[in-house]
Amino acid sequence: MKTDTVSPNRPMVWWLVLLAAAGAFALTMGTRQTMGFFLSPLNTATGLGVGSISLAFAFGQLWWGLTQPFAGAVADRIGAGRVLLVGIVLVALGTFITPFMTTTWGLILAIGVLAAGGAGMAGPSVLMAATTRLIPPERRGMATGIVNAGGSFGQFLMAPLAAALMLALGWANALQVLGLIVLLALPAAWVLRGPGLAARAGAAPVAVALPAREAIAGALRNPSYLLLSAGFFVCGFHVAFLATHLPGVVAACGLPAPVGAWALGIIGLFNIIGSLAMGWAVGRWRMKSLLSLVYATRALAVLVFLLAPKTEAVMLIFAAVMGLTFLSTVPPTVGLVAKFFGTGNMAMLFGIVMLVHQIGGFLGAWLGGQVFEATGSYDWIWYIDIVLAVGAALIHLPIREARVVRAQPA
Repeated sequence: MKTDTVSPNRPMVWWLVLLAAAGAFALTMGTRQTMGFFLSPLNTATGLGVGSISLAFAFGQLWWGLTQPFAGAVADRIGAGRVLLVGIVLVALGTFITPFMTTTWGLILAIGVLAAGGAGMAGPSVLMAATTRLIPPERRGMATGIVNAGGSFGQFLMAPLAAALMLALGWANALQVLGLIVLLALPAAWVLRGPGLAARAGAAPVAVALPAREAIAGALRNPSYLLLSAGFFVCGFHVAFLATHLPGVVAACGLPAPVGAWALGIIGLFNIIGSLAMGWAVGRWRMKSLLSLVYATRALAVLVFLLAPKTEAVMLIFAAVMGLTFLSTVPPTVGLVAKFFGTGNMAMLFGIVMLVHQIGGFLGAWLGGQVFEATGSYDWIWYIDIVLAVGAALIHLPIREARVVRAQPA
């Protein structure tokens, strides 16, 4: 069987891979994370109610997760390029046609099926797996951190861009422009094409993928994998609630609407820092311990936010802290899946973890709208989030992971 290899004398190959993967994630993730801005205009234009529109957003969270194991399984077999190509086109199409949808089912189709499904195909399971195969092992921790930071940079860039486009062009035209911008990610499909290069810079062969059923059965028998997935459920709940309802939280606190745009942008900016820091840290400390620290930090930050006065400064500081932990869970989660099972079925097995993440995301987005309509406040969602975050911090402790062995100086 022919295997491709990465030449150790071609470091630019690695940076091209990282640029392609991070850029694609920036455009798809950035567009998805700005959709919360359009919830209120969609409600005004359609009169469907926040609860009904939140259902479309919540279905998108679930469908984004559902597509990833299947997209990952296909990418494991035929390579990431064609999967990414279809995904990017679907994100653009779903975003572009959203303003034409006037019913709940229409919004579910555009936002929940096309845009979210395309983002799942061009999402972290495929991108992280492609990067892991194309990058030597000693660079993988930082590489996944850089790709993850790409999604954060996309949010930092696209949030204020979406707000500016809404002011200049109106919400409907702004959505369509964002849909066209997503197409800039198409070159990444060419860069990341193929089944994957060598696992090492020294020309080790690509890891062989097991049959899907065998790989899934083995993963589901691994208690550490199940605990990791349960913790990632909490991450999805938290992230989806913030992405969908943070502008609503800002409004409920009586703060000006632009604060919502700045808050989302700051989450993206500080998530870049958090992702890069986590990419550096995964090679130095046990990944399960890092994940416990992230979830404990979230719980404490939400508690302090609830007790603090709701000023613009408090909101932006809260957004910064949330940004540090927002997607910094991804590099250690990717690293643990690779450590448990290798890279042969990486896209599919991490895709299953992402599916669990998005089940949590569905509940975070949907319950946020339901609780607000029922109580006029988001407080109960915050209480649930604190309990879940504490549980996630504890549930990672029993995961079996060898201690990191640091090289001793000669």
